[in-house]
Amino acid sequence: MKRGRMRILISAYACEPHRGSEPGVGWNVAQEAARENEVWVLTRRNNRRVIEAAVGSDPNLHFIYYDLPDWARFWKRGQRGIRAYYYLWQAGARSLAEEWHKRVAFDVAHHVTFVNYWMPSFLARLPVPFLWGPVGGGESPPPGFQHWFGSRARAYEWSRRLLRQRGELDPLVRATARRSALALATTEQTAERLRRLGCRDVRIRSEAGLSEADMLRLGGMRFRSGDGLRLISLGRLLTWKGFELGLRAFARFASAEGRGEYWIVGEGPESARLLRLAGELGVGSRVRFFGARPREEALELLEQCDVLVHPSLHDSGGWVCLEAMAAGRPVVCLDWGGPGLQVSRESGIKVEPLTPNQTVIEMSQAFELFAADPALRRRMGEAGRRRVRREFLWTQKGRVLGRLYRELAASAAAPRAAGSGTEPVAARAGDGGGAGAGARAAGEAE
Repeated sequence: MKRGRMRILISAYACEPHRGSEPGVGWNVAQEAARENEVWVLTRRNNRRVIEAAVGSDPNLHFIYYDLPDWARFWKRGQRGIRAYYYLWQAGARSLAEEWHKRVAFDVAHHVTFVNYWMPSFLARLPVPFLWGPVGGGESPPPGFQHWFGSRARAYEWSRRLLRQRGELDPLVRATARRSALALATTEQTAERLRRLGCRDVRIRSEAGLSEADMLRLGGMRFRSGDGLRLISLGRLLTWKGFELGLRAFARFASAEGRGEYWIVGEGPESARLLRLAGELGVGSRVRFFGARPREEALELLEQCDVLVHPSLHDSGGWVCLEAMAAGRPVVCLDWGGPGLQVSRESGIKVEPLTPNQTVIEMSQAFELFAADPALRRRMGEAGRRRVRREFLWTQKGRVLGRLYRELAASAAAPRAAGSGTEPVAARAGDGGGAGAGARAAGEAE
């Protein structure tokens, strides 16, 4: 281990290369953290094969695999029982983390996945600075939209609020908050909840990012030169994703503009209702439903469109917004949650969601603006590309993470050094090689 490198323990229950969402967060954070530090990643054994095929011989990245025994997880199937299993996994992982801390003496412990503020992380109990997040989940639909949802969507939102409330009352979650030296929140809504739980230092950071390969692929997309405005939305067809807002805004725009198309890529419980609604609004011939498509096909469809429409009502992240920005497509979204932070005034049009009707009107006005001014679309598209390169590439996020690790380690070392007259990190600098080899061997033993 090079002099000056820190020892970082990362908890990433979800961690898998070449994936998006939570598994992609776990994998990319681990990779970037290992560029400047020696990193041990505590994760599930079920992804061991793909992880070890991808990690190669990186001497600074080690994986410790843990799962409950087969007899204790027969009941877990897909999403069924995942929360209960996660609690049990955390409990077992804590014991393993304590064992490894005795051997390695970590400088910082970092919880990465799940990206969820209302479930605990037992790594907070290690006697080292604890970094929590980024975590999200504190977002709710805007107040003016509470009565807009149908019965199924209201039931979903009610159960989601109940789970959050139960989590906020959980002593383990509160202990995680109190023990965190620093908590990263995906949005201001989540940040406020973390402060109420007792986090001392809370900062806003998106969990979403793109790789250099993603940027190369998306950054090479050309601007469309066809007639009319072609809009696109991508994602699961759920009420809280706001596709109905997009449809109603497009219908209003189309009636005034007389031309244009709206492509919707995805499937979900709202599919049939949205298809019906398009007909009722008189735009059935101008709205194309593509269903779910593999990522590469979805990106090809994005390249054939001018503007991304993403009116989500409570997204923590909004990865598709970053992909659209990297592709040079301006974004129309709500000034709410993760997308409201990712998209700047230079890279898209953000609508403040006060009421459904007002939101539909202002979204349709944004469509009219883009239809009338192709040069504006290009300027905002280029601004989006610059923004992604500056703030949302994983390499850039890794540099920020490295600064946070050093900040936390320095703040913890200062009082110890004042009391003992020694430099704790430097005093341990000679024992790293054996520990690294041991960590990999422990993973293999699992």
